[in-house]
Amino acid sequence: VCRRPDSGGVEGEVIPLLANHFSVDFDFSKRIFHYDVELSPLPSKEVARMIKKKLVDQHSSMLSGAHPAYDGRRAIYSPIEFQQDKLELYISLPLSSSDSPAVFPCQEKDKIFKLRIKLVSKLDGEALRRYLLGEEDEDGDSVPFPQEYIHALDVVLRERSREKLIESGQSFYSSSMEGGEGIGGGAVALRGFFQSLRPTSQGLSLNVDFSMTAFYESIGVLLYLQKRFDFMIDLSQERCSGRSMTSEEREEVDKALHNMRVFVLHRQTVQRYLVHGLTKESAGDLWFSDRDGKRWNLVEYFEERYGYGVVHVNLPCLQISRRKPCFVPMELCVVCEGQKFIGKLTEEQTAKMLKISCQRPHERKKIINGVMETHLVSDGDQVKEFELGVAREMTEVKGRILKPPPPAAKLGHNAAVVGGLRIERWGVISFGGSPEERSRIPNFITHLSKRCQQSGIFLNKNVDPLFEPMHVLGSPGLLETKLCKIRNKASDDLQLLICVMERKHKGYADLKCIAETRIGVVTQCCLYSNLGNKMSSQFLANMALKISAKLGGSTASRHGYLHCEIPRLFRREKPVIFMGADVTHPHPLDDCSPSVAAVVGTVNWPAANRYVSKMRSQKHREEIIQELSSMVAEILQDFYEELSHLPSRIVFFRDGVSETQFRTVLERELRSIRRGCRSRFPGYDPPITFMVVQKRHHTRLFPRESDQNVPPGTVVDSVITHPREFDFYLCSHLGVKGTSRPIHYHVLWDENGFTSDEIQKLVYNLCYTFVRCTVPVSLVPPAYYAHLAAYRGRLYLHRSAASSGISRASPPETVPLPRISDNIRKLMFYC
Repeated sequence: VCRRPDSGGVEGEVIPLLANHFSVDFDFSKRIFHYDVELSPLPSKEVARMIKKKLVDQHSSMLSGAHPAYDGRRAIYSPIEFQQDKLELYISLPLSSSDSPAVFPCQEKDKIFKLRIKLVSKLDGEALRRYLLGEEDEDGDSVPFPQEYIHALDVVLRERSREKLIESGQSFYSSSMEGGEGIGGGAVALRGFFQSLRPTSQGLSLNVDFSMTAFYESIGVLLYLQKRFDFMIDLSQERCSGRSMTSEEREEVDKALHNMRVFVLHRQTVQRYLVHGLTKESAGDLWFSDRDGKRWNLVEYFEERYGYGVVHVNLPCLQISRRKPCFVPMELCVVCEGQKFIGKLTEEQTAKMLKISCQRPHERKKIINGVMETHLVSDGDQVKEFELGVAREMTEVKGRILKPPPPAAKLGHNAAVVGGLRIERWGVISFGGSPEERSRIPNFITHLSKRCQQSGIFLNKNVDPLFEPMHVLGSPGLLETKLCKIRNKASDDLQLLICVMERKHKGYADLKCIAETRIGVVTQCCLYSNLGNKMSSQFLANMALKISAKLGGSTASRHGYLHCEIPRLFRREKPVIFMGADVTHPHPLDDCSPSVAAVVGTVNWPAANRYVSKMRSQKHREEIIQELSSMVAEILQDFYEELSHLPSRIVFFRDGVSETQFRTVLERELRSIRRGCRSRFPGYDPPITFMVVQKRHHTRLFPRESDQNVPPGTVVDSVITHPREFDFYLCSHLGVKGTSRPIHYHVLWDENGFTSDEIQKLVYNLCYTFVRCTVPVSLVPPAYYAHLAAYRGRLYLHRSAASSGISRASPPETVPLPRISDNIRKLMFYC
């Protein structure tokens, strides 16, 4: 990984900032003793922490009086060496045995756990000191990142929060932090904070940020299902005389409850159970054998043993044991508190989450400072024993405000399209809508044509809309027939199809896939709700911008000056290509669908704002782009066909890579890019700059002298950045809602020899070239477009899987994506 080429950038007006990083003081001569702990039987994290607490309370002498930190799994870190390198002991807790099924009455008794503890390593802080100072080893190589030592300190700093709060990933949550808010569907939004220890230019730094996520509401299982599924309300009301679940309803409920932790109400126990599935039979039809071999009907058994009359005999029971039959009626189970919501949030839930979590800069800063006061990380016994000191104040940094590139044209509502478009053959298709709504279509066509004309786009007004019912979107075969009819009417030369929908529909994926891979036409969708009596000028302007972008137009914005802004590296007569790549993965609950990789690249210069895209499916959750070399080769071919030259330089932006994957991605994908260059053009070996783009981080910047967001162009490349590597934070957009999140750019490889000022200026200039906007965007466009293209590929994948009837029981390694039609493959149809 390349090092920073200088001491940082100098261009731009200096702005004093605060960053949500808190300096951590530590004695590097302090040794940390790492012990492996093996627990048998294997407990849950909650029980494991109870065991650790009892170990410290009752066996302090064996631990040399230390208060070690525990990661909840296999690692214990101590500031003092234990009396022996190997310990073996037993801890008892008042838990019922997991072998005692919840359906049988039993007396609570202690459960015994066996502990084996052994010394693994003695960690030294010298390597961390040398790493933070940027020193080299005897061979002149950089000192390796001391991952184990950093992890040990991170565990120590998280110990106190782990004991009191709900842990999820690197964040902690609590209903006591301003209370949880229901977001519907049996979910509740809990506020919390993110916490992570990072090596920075100023030394060790604790990154603390406001966080919020959805948890399951701790309510009865039946009530939870009623909140999540409308059909459960009907089923619950019908009770004894009601129908049983259909197979589709059963599948939905099984998916919603799988691996959920519950406790039972029919007997006293502190035991928590994991839901493994639903019984095939409803409660009224379920029979089983007790310990004595006697056959029981479940309803009669609960009446006899617990004096409880099961009400919902038409519903299946929960299976709460993996190894043996163990059934409990849904109505007697309650969802345990503190479980992160795993299902996909609905649009309504997501909207509520965004509204609750949207904090203005001064509000977010206040919350973060409150976390430092309320959950004082340096108050725990472990932090004191390890002699860690955490600053109470945010880190002061000096940012710089980069100058925007010189304007090429007036922006705003008068934004024009360079080289104007002519759209002679286009169509409008309507799905659903009331008679009154459908009557607005002619007016919409008139207003859109006028708006396009103002933007430099000629849109023929002579178009006859086609009106179809909403159900056509749900029938792919019928939908394709309708689209073919419109194409044929335009003599197989349809340039654009505008689709007006009554509401959002899952058939959107079919529409895009059929139009772009079978029909060969660019589509633009909108909802009838936007076609009121007084159509918003902003809505029409956005429609015109999107149409322009998809059909090859170029918004007259601040572009075309890269060779002027960075003359040392860029020449007008020597074109440069900017590429972006991203991989999108299936939903966490999906354990078989392929991932989708997308690569985009510019095919014009010096404007550098028209991109072609290539998409491929690959193995499930594979992050390394498997067919990168072939995609790069195809993009270079397109570049050559457009400009009759090969790029003199390649600047590659890679999205979606975590820091732990940097070296692997760099090594494998850089090699693939080189292979792609030479595969079609032997001997072609241009200088390459490979940069990772990170959106999902928790660094936030606050102006020290105001309560507003940082201005566009704010860059930080010192103090909170990497101690020696080539990275920087850039906030290129104007934050209107919430707190602006800067993008973290990390240059991993640079054969072009960019200075800090040059690479920062390049990225900021590119942010003005996004064709759908007349203002700078938050993410550099090559990465932005790659993300959009990968999302489009996932829509195709869903369509392909549905049409081929792929089952979950036999998932394929990959599902080939359909081929994009030749007449639109060089257009930005995906944006």
